[in-house]
Amino acid sequence: MHNVVVIGGGHGQAQICRGIKNIADTHISAIVTVADDGGSTGRLRRQFNIPAMGDIRNVMLALADHESIMSSLMNYRFDDPNGTETDVAGHNLGNLILTALTQQSGSFFDAVKIIDDVLNVRGEIIPSTTQVITLYARMEDGVIVAGEANIPHIDNHIERVFYTEDVHATPEAVEAIEDADLIIFGIGSLYTSIMPNVIIPEIGDALHHTHGRKVYFCNAMSQPGETDGYSVEDHVDALKRHGVSVDAVVVADDHIPEANRARYSRKHSYPVCLRERKHDYDIICRHLLSFDDGLIRHDVKGIHDVTKDLLKGKV
Repeated sequence: MHNVVVIGGGHGQAQICRGIKNIADTHISAIVTVADDGGSTGRLRRQFNIPAMGDIRNVMLALADHESIMSSLMNYRFDDPNGTETDVAGHNLGNLILTALTQQSGSFFDAVKIIDDVLNVRGEIIPSTTQVITLYARMEDGVIVAGEANIPHIDNHIERVFYTEDVHATPEAVEAIEDADLIIFGIGSLYTSIMPNVIIPEIGDALHHTHGRKVYFCNAMSQPGETDGYSVEDHVDALKRHGVSVDAVVVADDHIPEANRARYSRKHSYPVCLRERKHDYDIICRHLLSFDDGLIRHDVKGIHDVTKDLLKGKV
């Protein structure tokens, strides 16, 4: 049995989980950030003083054994036509269910496990911490920005992200990293999905001492407000600045259709490219992307195939 840990948050982490959940003889532990403070998640967090659950909900649905009416309901969002964000308007039903279960059980972690069982999740979903935390970013000019939702909207370059409070990892997250054969970082927001997990001291220490191979799945496109102008190497250097070294980097080398490039460039998002040929980590180049509906996304099959090769030691 291979133990695979996926560290991150958001839709990127969920996509990786979709890609690897059907690999035979594999146990998946998804370590998920709870630093999100925007949207429905942020409103519930402020009102009930509970950790952010939106990214956890996304990973739950990705690792669910199969699509069901329950998984569809977990993803249902109540309309908010007037943008008032009153009562349930704008809330995601899955977030409300997790909030109710947290209050009923008295434990956010127990609430996550209850829904895991209902959805028959393949593997474990582990919040990186159960504390209510606020992510901060120091920009290159010294400006400090508070709040995960605010960080990408500052027209500046991020130097590092950090917490001001004493944040502790869940023991289950540390144990999963210690037992891992393969640790995957990504895909997704570098500073606001991956970093909020790895900057927790116990998680950083576990990553430093683990015997598992650490692999970063690099984003295919830059993210405005976070990685403007970044190369593959810049992404890895940012991880190093936050105390994380990697053994290999998976890079999508697909030809991106011009129409897709143009659509993303209008939003100031551009392909992430390799700048050099020699590195102190392995570079694994694969066709990994899909281009449906004008979008540029990592494909589930590509993620599945490269992860199988990583586990077999082929790359």
